[in-house]
Amino acid sequence: QVQLVESGGGLVQAGGSLRVSCAASGLPFSSYLMGWFRQAPGKEHKFVAAISWSGRDTYYADSVKGRFTISRDNAKNTVYLQMNSLIPEDTAVYYCGASAGAPLVLAGYRYWGQGTQVTVSS
Repeated sequence: QVQLVESGGGLVQAGGSLRVSCAASGLPFSSYLMGWFRQAPGKEHKFVAAISWSGRDTYYADSVKGRFTISRDNAKNTVYLQMNSLIPEDTAVYYCGASAGAPLVLAGYRYWGQGTQVTVSS
């Protein structure tokens, strides 16, 4: 059974930093592209960042470029999202997903975690 479990969310002040993690099990982790999407209240899921199976290629939404960094540790079956210079607009539930090859498209992801709440106060 495939499981993706996010952790590390919480409440942080604007300008602060937070790192969320996603631990995977039940799938060949190093064969999957991993990504993060987020959903703010009343809004649709939006792409945040993705990383190729090797970690060599990364992708970012324009809104987070330069502030967020995605990374992965294939030995630990874990993907991370380091979030710096957080702003209130970053407030959302953050979901990690495993994709067979389409990094930017929600429909390209085969497995999802349950999400972790990130709240940025002004």
